[in-house]
Amino acid sequence: MARTNPFVFLQQVRTEVSKVTWPSRKETVITTIMVLIMSVAAALFFLGVDWVLSTAVQLILGMGR
Repeated sequence: MARTNPFVFLQQVRTEVSKVTWPSRKETVITTIMVLIMSVAAALFFLGVDWVLSTAVQLILGMGR
């Protein structure tokens, strides 16, 4: 692999970064809120599954009352 001059490399990086479409503030806020909502939903789902499975195991093993 050929070595690139650091100055040329930085020019190439700057050119590539200028092609990036950056999200707006509104898009970033909406995406962040959606991630938080989905994280809470996943946490509640796994809490419920864990509770059901632990209850089932306790009943099967005779430790439940």
